[in-house]
Parts: sequence; structure tokens; C-alpha cells
Amino acid sequence: MPEQAEPGTAPSDPGAVQAEPGTVRPGGRTARVRAAVLDAAGDVLAEQGFAHLDLADVARRAEVGKTTVYRRWGSDTGLVADLLADMAEQSLPRTDTGTLRGDLRANARLVRRTLADPRQGALFRAVIAAATCDDKTSAALRRFYEVRVTEWAPCVEQAVRRGELSPGTDPAAVVRAVSAPLYYQLLTAGSAPTEADADQAADAAVAAAEAGVYTV
Repeated sequence: MPEQAEPGTAPSDPGAVQAEPGTVRPGGRTARVRAAVLDAAGDVLAEQGFAHLDLADVARRAEVGKTTVYRRWGSDTGLVADLLADMAEQSLPRTDTGTLRGDLRANARLVRRTLADPRQGALFRAVIAAATCDDKTSAALRRFYEVRVTEWAPCVEQAVRRGELSPGTDPAAVVRAVSAPLYYQLLTAGSAPTEADADQAADAAVAAAEAGVYTV
């Protein structure tokens, strides 16, 4: 019988590959394995935080062999990176309302729903906390937000073409300005933002963009 790896370490199998965050995808095994493992990892993060994320525990929860999890994800940070990549892939697409205010309010309300969800809100708090002290988790979190900002940036570009905003307005800066106060409230006040908070954040971003604050 091969030697079992200790929790949090790579297996002793010389063929096992140490994964880098965001680079691992399932090979010949069914996608159900990935879904089960990522779901289990999200549960642990939401319930106990990053400090208690353990590959062996995740494998047990997902009813998947430990060797499979160690070989495919390689580390806690590799697993978190894949979880964030999956969350970005599964996020709802951009809403096109025909106006900048409508688009940004839709963005803000989507962020609010995510942060207000008991599981998702707790999960994001855990990942953000881990990112402050772990470089690989921080990089994975940045990639997650890059995907989401890129998804929503066209609503600002379209507003420029419609004449709602000045040419040279930085789309990414506007999109970040919408969600920033919602995350700040979650992290500093300990309460999920309301729909009114979401609309206020979007309206503030619109006003600032119209005033040329984000023009480069």
C-alpha cells in the first residue's frame, strides 16, 4: 500500500505534480469529481475559514480519494484558485439595460446578492482574509476579479459611445467603484449590504464617472 500523505502536504507519489493556483483542471475523470471537490472546499471555507481548509477533509466530504485530490490540486492554495476560477465561470453574465445607470445598478445588485447569501458571503470573507497573508491566494483572488471586471467593462464602453461619459473614461475603474463600497460594508460593518446600498453605490459611481473622476 502506498504511503498516505499527511493533510496539507503533497502525496509521496513521485508522479504527483505540485499544482499552481488556477492551473489545474480535471483530466480524464468526470467533471462531477471537480464539482464535488470544489463544493466541499467552499463549504469548509464558509464554515471554518481558510485556516481549516485541509485537502484530506475536503476529499472525505466530497467522497473522493485523497490521492485524486492531492494529485489534481496539489495544495490548499491550488484548490482555492480553482474554486475562484469556477465561481468566475459560473457568475451571471453582464446585464445590458441600455443605460449606464441601469447596467451599474444591475452589477451592484448582483454583488449584493452574492455577499448577502449566507454561504457565499462567508466564503468571500474567508478568501479575502486568506489573501491578506498568502500570496498565491491573493493572486487567485485578483484573477477572479479581473474576470468579473472584464465581463462588466463593456457597459462603460457602451456608455462612452452613447455619449453618456467622456472619452477616456477608465471602464475598469468605474466597475470597481461600484462594488468597492459593498465589500467595504461587509468587511467593516459585518453586515451584508442592502438593495438600497447597492443602488446608492451604483449611483455614486455614475455621478463620479459623469464628473470625469475616472477619465484618464
